[in-house]
Amino acid sequence: MNTTTGSSGGRPMVMSARGVVSSGHYLATEAGLGVLREGGNAFDAAAATGFALTVLQPHQNGIGGEVPMVVYSAADRKVWAVSGNGIAPRAATIQRYLEFGIRIIPGDGFLPALVPPAFGSWILLLRKFGTLRLSRLLAPIIELTRNGFPMYDALHESISGCANRFRDEWPSSAEVFLVNGEPPKTGTLWRQPDWAATFDRLRALDEKHNQRDDGLRAAYDAFYRGEIAERIVAFAQATHIRDASGQSHNGLLTLEDFNEFNPRLEEAARTDYRGLTIHKCGPWTQGPVLLQALNLLEGYKVKGLRHNSVEYIHTVVECMKLAYADREFYYGDPEFADVPMDRLLSKDYAAERRRLVDPEHASLELRPGDRSPLRAESVSDVEGALAEEAEETGADNGDTTKLEVIDAAGNMVSATPSGGWLPSSPVIPGLGFPLGTRGQMFSLTKSHPNCLVPGKRPRTTLTPSLAMREGAPCMAFGSPGGDAQDQWALQFLLNVVEFGMSLQEAVEAPTFWTHHFPSSFYPRAAEPGSLYLEKRIGKRVRDQLAERGHVVKVMGSFSGGNTLAAAIDGTTGVRSAAASPRQEPAYAAGL
Repeated sequence: MNTTTGSSGGRPMVMSARGVVSSGHYLATEAGLGVLREGGNAFDAAAATGFALTVLQPHQNGIGGEVPMVVYSAADRKVWAVSGNGIAPRAATIQRYLEFGIRIIPGDGFLPALVPPAFGSWILLLRKFGTLRLSRLLAPIIELTRNGFPMYDALHESISGCANRFRDEWPSSAEVFLVNGEPPKTGTLWRQPDWAATFDRLRALDEKHNQRDDGLRAAYDAFYRGEIAERIVAFAQATHIRDASGQSHNGLLTLEDFNEFNPRLEEAARTDYRGLTIHKCGPWTQGPVLLQALNLLEGYKVKGLRHNSVEYIHTVVECMKLAYADREFYYGDPEFADVPMDRLLSKDYAAERRRLVDPEHASLELRPGDRSPLRAESVSDVEGALAEEAEETGADNGDTTKLEVIDAAGNMVSATPSGGWLPSSPVIPGLGFPLGTRGQMFSLTKSHPNCLVPGKRPRTTLTPSLAMREGAPCMAFGSPGGDAQDQWALQFLLNVVEFGMSLQEAVEAPTFWTHHFPSSFYPRAAEPGSLYLEKRIGKRVRDQLAERGHVVKVMGSFSGGNTLAAAIDGTTGVRSAAASPRQEPAYAAGL
C-alpha cells in the first residue's frame, strides 16, 4: 500500500513529518494547520476546521446540521465513533405527519428539522480529547465572518439558485445571503455579521471561565439551554414555511428537545480487509455498507480484475447493490431498532451473499438478506414490503463536505459535516444560520427500522472512515456525495490497497456509482440497474457494461467522488494527505 509517493494527476502529493489536514475549503484547511502549529492536537484542529467549513461552505454544511465522526486517540489507543446526528422532536410522531397528509417527509422547511447536533458534537470532541480553549479555535472563524472571505463560483451558484425563494419567502435568508438583493459576485469579499456575533458570544462565554472545561460547558449550555436554543425554537414555532408537500408548516422543536440532546462516544463498526481494520459509524449512518462490501469483495482476486475493467466495475457495483439492499431493510438507530449487525458483518454471511453476484448480468432487483427480492422504484416499495411482512407476522437541498486530520502523535479524525444547508431552511434571524432538514430520511412506516420516533436519530448517508494496521493508525478518508459516499470511499480504498496508488492518485482516479436503491433524500426515488460512469472510463468498457444489463449513464470526466484522505506511513512515520480536484476549494496541506 503506497500512500506517500507522488501523483500522476493534477495535484502534488502533500507530505509532512508533523501533521496534515485535508478539508473541503483551503481556508478551513489553513485554520486547522494554524491550530497544529500552535501546539494543538488533531482534535483541536478538526474542530477549528469544522467551524470554518460551516462559514465557508454554507451550501454544503452548517452549524445547524450534522457531523458524524470516527476518531483515533493515540493516548487511549482506541477508535471511537462520535454520534453527530440530531434527534427527532418529541412532537415528531408518525401519526402527526399522517394527519398533515404527508407520506414522505419533505426535504425542506421546518417539518424535517431535528435538534442541531454539530456544535454539541464538536464540544464533546474537545472536552474528551482536545487541549486548546474554545476561544482560540473560534478566533479565525470570527475573522472570516467579520472581515469576509472571497466569494467563489460554487457558493455563488448555490445562492443564485435560491435567490428568488429568499426574496419571495425567506427574508431572513435574503438578509444574510444576498447583497443589495443580489447574490454576492464571485471574487468579492462576503461578510456575515450575524454569524460573527453568534460565534463572538460563544467565544466571550468561554473567556469568562478560568478552566477550559468550564468554558466549553458554558458554550454548550448557551447553544442547547440558553439564548441560541430559545431563538431557534421561537422562530421555528412562530414561522410557517411552505415545503415540498405544497403546504406550509411551522417547526416541532421545543426547548425540552434541546435539553434532551446528548452527543456521545460509541463503539465503531469494523471489519478486516487485506491486513487493515476499517472503522465506520454504526447503522445510524450508512457506514456499514462499506464494511459489508469489503467482506463481499474479499472473496475475489480484486487486483487480478484490473482497475476499472469491465469485470472490476461490474463486480464492485453488484457487491455494493447487495450491501445497500441490506441498508434499506435493516439499518436504523440501534437504540430504537434491532439491527443484526453481527450477522450483517460476518464473513459467513458475506460468503452466502456473494453467491448472488452473477458475473455476466447486472441485477435489477433489490435483494436484502433473508428476504425476497423486489424491484424498487422508490422507498415506498421497500416500506410496502416491510409493512406486508409486519402484517403477516403481527429537494436538491445541498451537499456535504469533509475533513481529515492527523497530528504528530498519531491522533486521527475523520469527520463528515453536512446539513443545515442554505437552500433547505430559512436563516434564524440574528443567528446567521439555518436549521437542518435531516428528518427527511426517516420512514413513516412503523415496521421500518428507520421509522420516525421521538428522540431517535435518522439513518443518514454521512460516513467518515478510519483504517488501522495491526493496532496502529494508518488512514482517514471519505467523500461527500449522499448515497454515493461509501461507493466512492470504497473505490478510493481499493485504489490504495489493491492497486498500490498513492493517496493523490487514488482520489483523482475515475469513479463510478449507482442509484439502484431508494435515495435517502426526498422524494426517495430509485433507479434500478443504473450505473453512472465518468467519461474517462472508456467507451469500450461502457459498452460492455451496458451489454451486461447495466443502465449506463456517462458523466463528466471529473464528476464523481470528491474523496479526501490522510495517512501515516508505518515505516517512515511520514504523514500524507490528498484532496480530489473535483471539488475545487478542497485542499490538503501539511506542516
